[in-house]
Amino acid sequence: MTAQDKFLGQNKEQLLKLYEQMLLIRRFEEKSGQLYGMGKIAGFCHLYIGQEAVVVGVQSQLNQDKDTVITAYRDHGHMLACGMDPGGVLAELMGREGGFSKGKGGSMHMFSVEKRFYGGHGIVGAQVPIGTGLAFAHKYEEDGGLAAAYMGDGAANQGQVYEAFNMASLWKLPVLYIIENNQYAMGTSTERHSSSEKFYLRGEPFGIKGEAVDGMNILEVQKAAARATKHIREGKGPYLLEIETYRYKGHSMSDPAKYRDKEEVDAYRKDNDPIINFKKDLLNSDLFNDEDFKSIEDRIKEEVKKAVEFSEASPEPDASELYTDILVESK
Repeated sequence: MTAQDKFLGQNKEQLLKLYEQMLLIRRFEEKSGQLYGMGKIAGFCHLYIGQEAVVVGVQSQLNQDKDTVITAYRDHGHMLACGMDPGGVLAELMGREGGFSKGKGGSMHMFSVEKRFYGGHGIVGAQVPIGTGLAFAHKYEEDGGLAAAYMGDGAANQGQVYEAFNMASLWKLPVLYIIENNQYAMGTSTERHSSSEKFYLRGEPFGIKGEAVDGMNILEVQKAAARATKHIREGKGPYLLEIETYRYKGHSMSDPAKYRDKEEVDAYRKDNDPIINFKKDLLNSDLFNDEDFKSIEDRIKEEVKKAVEFSEASPEPDASELYTDILVESK
């Protein structure tokens, strides 16, 4: 197998972009954790560390000009993968005027119509029927787009998810459902909260094709997402990906994660880290050298630094903002 075959025909620039996006999410989330510990971020904050290959791999197969994205409350990585400015995301986390929701939404409620990102949603599973509605809009408008609706393994047990599956299949809506199975619903393991751990089969009763994917390998995620989007764009209806991944941190910043052994987490970090392993694969191909990665790492360090500076310089929203963005009157 040639290097080009192994990397799915992607060139050096494309592969480095994947690495850069994953590393940006990792460094951004690490900094967010630090700022939370310093009291500069308040409220709920759910970090995406360990799951970077999922969203970067899927987003690489979407059409950024047509497709729409919606997800749950562990959403910072999805925003960055959609191209939202890190400064605007961090400012929102810090409750500042320069944030994507003007400092009023915080970690779980950010949106960018420009980047076709329709939230972060705090209610478990609520984004799935909304994402199905986005898919209905794509079909109604005949714009050629599809909706990507991300959810966790815990959300996959919610009733509204299956109501959405039924409608999506019945109307052959262009929607890609992604279950990010990080093995824990808050503090409860999948074997304790689900009668069946094969989440990719959850769509079968509705005629929705599904498959399980190694979410710690970005190339495997890309291949699966390519199959899924091809199926959807051919008008065959929805597709379900169960992407098996792992979060290194607790459910949220207030969760000490005592329900799992340190050895379990360390094993993933040491042997199955999506960023470290992807970098090793690239270096072993002889197409890359250490300098390629050093320049990216330096650039991201500076980008995160600037995001912090922007956020800290941004003022808190004026009290009058309480009365804005709460109603839209149709013409």
